[in-house]
Order: sequence, then structure tokens, then C-alpha cells
Amino acid sequence: MMQFHHHGYVSADPKVRAAAGTGIDRPSELPDEVDVLIVGSGPAGMVLAAQLAQFPDVTTRIIERRDGRLVIGQADGIQARSVETFQAFGFAEQIIAEAYRITAMNFWTPDPANPENIIRTSRTVDDEHHISEFPHLIVNQARVLDYFAEVAAKSPTRTRPDYGLEFVGLTIGDGDYPVEVTLRHTAGEREGTERSVRAKYVVGCDGARSLVRDCIGRTMSGNQAMHAWSVMDVLAVTDFPDIRTKCAIQSEHGSILHIPREGGYLFRMYVDLGDTPEGDHGAVRHTTVETAIAKANEILHPYTLDVRNVAWYSVYEVGHRVTDKFDDVPTDREGQQTPRVFITGDACHTHSAKAGQGMNVSMQDGFNLGWKLGAVLEGRSPEALLATYSAERQVIAQNLIDFDKEWSTLMAKKPEEFDSPEALSQFYVDTAEFPAGFMTQYEPSLVTGEATHQGLAEGYPIGKRFKSAMANRVADTNPIHLGHHARADGRWRIYAFADADGSALDTWAQWLAESDESPVVRHTKPGADLDSVFDVKVVYQQDHTAIDIGQVPQVFLPRSGPFQLIDYEKVYAADPTDDIFDARGVDRGGCVVVVRPDQYVAHILPLSATDELAEFFAQNMLVQAPATADV
Repeated sequence: MMQFHHHGYVSADPKVRAAAGTGIDRPSELPDEVDVLIVGSGPAGMVLAAQLAQFPDVTTRIIERRDGRLVIGQADGIQARSVETFQAFGFAEQIIAEAYRITAMNFWTPDPANPENIIRTSRTVDDEHHISEFPHLIVNQARVLDYFAEVAAKSPTRTRPDYGLEFVGLTIGDGDYPVEVTLRHTAGEREGTERSVRAKYVVGCDGARSLVRDCIGRTMSGNQAMHAWSVMDVLAVTDFPDIRTKCAIQSEHGSILHIPREGGYLFRMYVDLGDTPEGDHGAVRHTTVETAIAKANEILHPYTLDVRNVAWYSVYEVGHRVTDKFDDVPTDREGQQTPRVFITGDACHTHSAKAGQGMNVSMQDGFNLGWKLGAVLEGRSPEALLATYSAERQVIAQNLIDFDKEWSTLMAKKPEEFDSPEALSQFYVDTAEFPAGFMTQYEPSLVTGEATHQGLAEGYPIGKRFKSAMANRVADTNPIHLGHHARADGRWRIYAFADADGSALDTWAQWLAESDESPVVRHTKPGADLDSVFDVKVVYQQDHTAIDIGQVPQVFLPRSGPFQLIDYEKVYAADPTDDIFDARGVDRGGCVVVVRPDQYVAHILPLSATDELAEFFAQNMLVQAPATADV
């Protein structure tokens, strides 16, 4: 799926892209001025850094108070939407190979004949509705961060975390670099000393106790559920038969959410410690691992758990809180003031860990913000684009809190409080699309159009992620998942689905290549490759053998790199055994599907609606000088 050699022969690792822009002379020391300063190298921060690393002219630095990489991560659930994201960053196959794959979830409840014992009452398929072609995984958060760090380091900017620096405070002023940030060294010879950095934008990815959030006056609201859980990653010997299958276990003594981990031996257990009394003041957090293991054995009866090694252990109280806004612009100044400071991830939303959402939603925060910052800083888009980050992600965070409240409440219920033993498993199946990450649907905005022409492609709901489907690449006849070819490179995708005889497509393609109103012509910098901003692909209705590559409009065969080589990977045909037009409800009269750089469907238009396409991009992109590259 990789494309290389277009800048000359590559004999080494093709993932190491030639250093460009800020990567050519990237200083080892943190400079005094940066375009984007990211505070914290957790999931949101590393996705953000990896995305911004694709913009060669943007100076991005990411600071981390630890003196090195994360070793043991608290999060481990990787939803299918996240694996789609990994595919866009180029490492889905590698992480799938080392992860544990969840394909089923079993449910255990008290035996009606002997309530002291638990019995298996239900088996469910993890993705019964075939929501995604990607799997549901379990893998250490630290490994996820490693992969994103590798992407950033091999990208044109050669971005690497600056370890041993913690955020102290910030002030927002004027000038080209209006945010002044105070940092403190936490390791090495300069430990304890402070320094300042000026930035155009600052992003707080610094967790639930975010100092960046405090500095911009944002507050979290919500509540504690007054219910405590212990969580432990252990190596153990047991006679519990489902030890290598994800399970929800309910007994007269409490509940366990059991999750096998990668590697074949390790597993995680969330063990119910019950309600915390008023005035507990966090005392439950001092519950020992021995107490938690004893509680787990009570719940698992008649089975036993002999723990041989504890890799990680913690206790937490369920809380559901969301921050009022995800940037520094006061509500009464929206549309009048450019955001300069943003927050992501746990700084924005906290909840229970049992739905496996924290890391996954945080990564989508970073993905959403990253391409927008890159587009603004490289002069592709107006600063108004940045306001859409908080507007879009705050709604998603609230939806997450609402879902997690319901799920965690159900997990904490006593067996006798359910209408039937199957109630919990039915909820799990019925709501599978939400935790898998596919219920996100952005509202109309600068970067998401109205659903006026949704009927032209019913399977691509506007505002939801582009759901991939199979097509045959014409040039080499390879069957390809169309969406898997899209990379997290900051480019927009425009998919042109051809009409039956191709006449409407040809007219549209000529307009896109030649008209002064065309977004490709209007918004591509002079001298740049024709597809440097817009990755335009065509999907024909006919079998690939019926397509003459020599007759395909040249806008779908753009020239690439210094040698202006032809890119043959943008021309597709429907697979007769799995027709994408049928699979995604695409009208046989043809249409255009516009997809944002973060993989969400932005617009659907008829091939004839060239004015509407031009107007859509005119509101979220800046006019460049007319492109001069050959098509």
C-alpha cells in the first residue's frame, strides 16, 4: 500500500521519509519559538504530533515531564475506529500482529440452582453487525505511543518528544508567537530550573489534572458515582474456563470485567469494590492488591484465581466529567477571536475505564485538531477553521459521558436488579456501534456540508467516518479497500463515482483540472504536485477489464515528485463480486464524495454540482496562486 521511489530510488526503509522543511535542521534543544507546543505525550498528544509531523513547514515540539517513554500504560482497549486510524498512519498491520483480538464476549451470572456459584449465561459475537473490517484489539497503551512516536520520528519534520520538561504556566499576549509558556526541567543537570518558550498555539494533552486547562480558565463539571473498582494486570493460574475470553461476570459478591491481554498469558480484571461511603475521602484508593485478589476469588466462586505476578495495579472511583469548552476563546467571543490554546483527551473528559473509550476518544481529539492546525499554519485554511475543533469534539465528549454512565451503572448493578440474566449482554450487542467508535457524526460546519444530496450515497452518511469498501485498482488489477489507501497526510479525499457511460464524469474531471473555480486549481500552491492538497480518485461502475487507462481523464493520473512520474493508484473499478455501488448505496448516475483529512465524510454532491463543490471549499480553504503543475 505504500508509494515511494517518486523522488528517486529508495533502498532503505521506505517509511523514513526524506527530511523536509523544519526537519532538515531540527535542533536537539527546544527552541525559543515554535509554531505548536504540545504538552504531554499521551495518546492525544502523540497522535497530534504524528499528524503535524506530516506538515514540513510547521515547527512542532512535544514536551513530556517523564524522562523517557511510557513503560506501562493504564489504557489497553483499542476500538475498531482506532485501528482504522492506525491504518491511516501506516502501522495497523504491525499492531494487529502483536495485540490480543476480541472476537467474543461472554456473560456470567449466579446459578439459579445455587446462587453462590456463577455460570455462563450468554455468549456474544463482538462485532455481530459487521460495523468494521478492522478488529477490536487489546494492547498496552505504551506500545500505541511507541508506534505514533515512530511515525513522527520518520516523518519529514523528524519530530521526537522533548522528555524531562514539565508545564508550569502560560500567558497569552500579542505578536507572531502570542503564547508564552513557562517550563521546568524535571531531569538531568538542569533539574528544577525554568525556561520560557513562545508559541503560536499550545495544546494541553496533560491529563485529568491538566494545568493547561486551569491556565485558560476552563472547568470540568460532572459527578462522582461513589462506586470504586480495582484494576490489575496479572499472570495467574486458574480453573475459570473463559480466562482467554472477554467476560462480564456478575455474582452475589460483586462484578468483574475480565479482559485478556496481548501475549497469550496476561489478563486484566476490573474488580468491583462496591459503593464508597460518604466521607470516605479517597480511603478506598488504599485498598491493597491482596484484598482485590481475595474479592476476585469471591466473585469467581466456584472457580479460583492463583495470582503469580502483578504487572500493574490501581484503584479508582468512577467519575463522569466533561470540560465546558476545549479552547481558550470565551463563549461570548466565538467568531471574533482566534483560539490559541486547546485541550484534548483526559483534560476534556473523564469517565470509567470499562467501556474502553478513554484512549480511543482522546486519539480522535488529536486527529481532529492536528490536520486543522497544519492547514492553518501552512496557509491552506483560514484561522476560523480552528474554532471547529472545540465545537465538534465537545459534543462527542458529552455523548461519551452519557454512554459511559449507562454502561458503568449496569456493570455495577446486582444480578437481582436486572429484568433477565441476558439484559447486560443484550445492551452490549445493541450498543456495539458506539464503543467501536462509529457513532460520531459531525454537524454541518465549515468542514461538513448539509445532507441535501445524501440519497446519492446512502452508505456514506455525511458527518460520519468514511466506511471503506472493496474496489479493483485498474492499473494493476489489485483488489483494494478504498479507504485503506488514504493516509493521515493532511490531504482531503475526493472520490468521484462515475456515471454509467462516464460522460458526466468526464465533464466534471475536465472542470476540476482546468477551471479557475476548481478547488484543485484554486487551492493548490504554484509548483506543487497536483494532488498535494486534494487526493482525487475515480471509481468506475464497469469491471476493471473494461477500463482503458489511456482514456481516463488526466486529473486521475497526476504527476508526482521531481521527475513528474504518473501516479497510477487513483483509478478504480467496481468489483463484480462485491460491488461498491451496491455495498454503499451509491447512485448509478454518479456522485462526488468528499472526505476530510481525518476520514469523516464532509459532503456528497452530484457530478453536475461544480458550483456547490467550489463554494464548499471556498469557506474552509484559502485561495493560492493558480497551479502550474502539469496534469
